Amino acid sequence: MRAIVSGSAGFIGYHLCRRLLDDGFKVVGLDSFISGQRANIDELSRDARFSFVETDIARPFEVSGPLDHVYDFACPASPIDFEPHALEIMAVCSNGVRNMLELALAKQARFLHASTSECYGDPLVHPQNEDYWGHVNPIGPRAPYDEGKRFAEAMTMAYHRRHQMPTRLVRIFNTYGPRMRPSDGRALPNMINQALEGSPLTVYGDGSQTRSFCYVSDLIDGVIRLMNGAYALPVNIGNPLEQAIIDVARKVIEFCGSRSSIEFRPLPADDPRMRQPDIARARQLLSWEPKTPFDVGLRATIDYFRSLRTGSA
Repeated sequence: MRAIVSGSAGFIGYHLCRRLLDDGFKVVGLDSFISGQRANIDELSRDARFSFVETDIARPFEVSGPLDHVYDFACPASPIDFEPHALEIMAVCSNGVRNMLELALAKQARFLHASTSECYGDPLVHPQNEDYWGHVNPIGPRAPYDEGKRFAEAMTMAYHRRHQMPTRLVRIFNTYGPRMRPSDGRALPNMINQALEGSPLTVYGDGSQTRSFCYVSDLIDGVIRLMNGAYALPVNIGNPLEQAIIDVARKVIEFCGSRSSIEFRPLPADDPRMRQPDIARARQLLSWEPKTPFDVGLRATIDYFRSLRTGSA
């Protein structure tokens, strides 16, 4: 079996490639390094079954040879990327997704697009299930990503209906684990770095906003099950354990053995107040649910960030 993964230098893309290689696949990675890390490709390239093409999938590209699975994971996903890379995000969510769909169509391969819980925006329904259409500001600072991903889902479903393609849509909720970008800008990397430095942890708003963190290996297991299934509509993959950000900050301080304080700052525009997946569909269709306790995953993530500082990663 041979698979292609766009966004292979990214956090989730790396772990997906690693899992596919472990499952016996030959893997072709694609990435433009807008937000990916070359160290991830260097590590994957130690396996002779992995090959890599540096390319921007929003532009025309070619891949020779047969393909069985096409995984589309290319897109900067951190809020710190939304303003400086707004146009690139919209391009990859439109032209890029279409190019990946055309590749899957030409190769008669299964296609899976990595969508996001951000399709729900700042939700008015809690927890969020796949039938909820979302509450998104189409012209706000998060719109390039939020609306880009919503458009990508529409594009994927259009190809599914027009060409009877075997397409899959995974809506990914907050995911964490080793190999996150140190400068990722999201809550956990920020707080872990600050705690290890002994700096105040930044918490936006009053910290009562919630997130649901899924460990990366659990997420990848859900993605693989979805690709191997037969369901075309979106499926939430995430951890339904909802936690207030202030509680997560306190736990990071404790697990890092840090004396850091907590510093509150204004909540960014359109920042979701709550995020919790309804995973009933994943449980029913995929027999999937997360297995890694948050404390276990958080300690592993802290160990990884600590290793970056000591040069032992």
